[in-house]
Amino acid sequence: MKALGQHLVIELYGCDKKALSRVDTVQAIMIEAAKAANATVIDSIFHHFAPYGVSGVVVIAESHFAIHTWPEHKYASVDLFTCGDKIIPWEAFKVLKKRFKSSHFSAMKMERGLLPG
Repeated sequence: MKALGQHLVIELYGCDKKALSRVDTVQAIMIEAAKAANATVIDSIFHHFAPYGVSGVVVIAESHFAIHTWPEHKYASVDLFTCGDKIIPWEAFKVLKKRFKSSHFSAMKMERGLLPG
């Protein structure tokens, strides 16, 4: 079976509360991660929630990267969905762990769009 895409479901724990709280920081890190994965960034939109938390998506030519943060729990939930064979989502994962200063994490890879042949 051939997969059309890869989907990494990532949970980052013990992160830097300040980084998770600032919409501009979260957006910059997500774009940096997309570029590290060799993705083509098309657009991005991020929103800051009161009193805290950020949600956003980076639309890439090869699909999307999305994040939701809970600074009060030092936690972020991230989805990296990529299509094609030139994108390396694990490189984005490395950037996210480092820049959010995650002390521990979980990551699950799913293959999406399984087709015969």
